[in-house]
Amino acid sequence: MVEVQLQVNGTDVTRDVPDNTLLVEFLREHLRLTGTHVGCDTSQCGACTVHLDGNAVKSCTVLAAQASGGQVVTIEGLSEQCSATCSGKLHPVQNAFVQCHGLQCGFCTPGMIMASAFYLREEPALDTASISHALEGNICRCTGYVNIIEAVRHAAREMYPDAPFAKTEEHAS
Repeated sequence: MVEVQLQVNGTDVTRDVPDNTLLVEFLREHLRLTGTHVGCDTSQCGACTVHLDGNAVKSCTVLAAQASGGQVVTIEGLSEQCSATCSGKLHPVQNAFVQCHGLQCGFCTPGMIMASAFYLREEPALDTASISHALEGNICRCTGYVNIIEAVRHAAREMYPDAPFAKTEEHAS
């Protein structure tokens, strides 16, 4: 057993867990934060993506003990992570996925949203190739990615209203 101390979605948590507990298991089984999905158990699908100390990570590849002392943001805490402009509402990326129909079955959605939010933290390139590259570690088996890519663009326009790309509805492909 090992003691794991984390700040998860702004709340300090401490739990004793077996040494081999993965971060995804810690979140789902010990904290009951089930928005982080377990998809493949091989780090291929990205459904388990969370933010650990500001970086997007696949939580099925990190031991909870390795993350101890860190800060984790899950899909449940993403809206709280954004600035006061969210004020209890969805994060702009979450909202964009709804508005642009960037989901179908929803299984990959938490990971896609977390990866997209990480990508959009700084003013990004919004051409299809750049967005696809940013999301290449996340697999969707339903949508064909067209609406996911448009959701990222939509979120970027909301997050960066003064950026040159926000002033036009035309997008590079």
